[in-house]
Amino acid sequence: MIRLLIADDQTAVRQALEVMLDLVEDLDVVGTAANGQEAVELAAELSPDVVLMDLNMPVMSGAEATEHIVKANEEISVVMLTTFEDDESILRALRAGALGYLTKDADHLQIAQAVRSAHLGQSVLNPEVQIRLLRLASSMVPGGGASASSPAASSGPGLVSSLLTQREKEILQLIGAGLRNRDIAGTLTISEATVKTHINNIFTKADLHSRADAVRYALTVGVDAPDSTR
Repeated sequence: MIRLLIADDQTAVRQALEVMLDLVEDLDVVGTAANGQEAVELAAELSPDVVLMDLNMPVMSGAEATEHIVKANEEISVVMLTTFEDDESILRALRAGALGYLTKDADHLQIAQAVRSAHLGQSVLNPEVQIRLLRLASSMVPGGGASASSPAASSGPGLVSSLLTQREKEILQLIGAGLRNRDIAGTLTISEATVKTHINNIFTKADLHSRADAVRYALTVGVDAPDSTR
């Protein structure tokens, strides 16, 4: 069972999501929150696997709450479920550490699948959101277009880099230095499976298709070799 926390300031939406998703066989709704601060407190208390988070809420926004939650516990994944799909909202959520971004026109099957994917550490974006993000990234490439041959360059390296979590940046740094997954796991004192999950997320966000792409991307965004004393 995937333990799920739902955060939304609209009572009717929150209750509907709770009833709808609690009926899904492999999901267990362990709590609900009416604002970002409650979400942070309940995440610390209940240790859910995934938090389904609204973006605009009183007391503390969904983006701010996401940042607090993922910093406190890397094992908790956050999926944003919101009515907003503007560039600023998308970037704010992903920069805060959200693994997924869905709009509220998604049906319960899409939401459930997004929760499952996030539980596995996989990034999930609405197709419209993904297209919007890639267009925004491409517009930020120097010269106004994606003219470089590498996938990372065509995705706007500066922008995509800003969407990586701190842990993903650390792993990208070590990939750029030539370390393999086992060595990265040992350096960061995490499991090799966790390393693979983070690498998959880096590949998704930067539209990479091979480890060689990742090394070139690390060089493109100016990732230096890690300090040998770490």
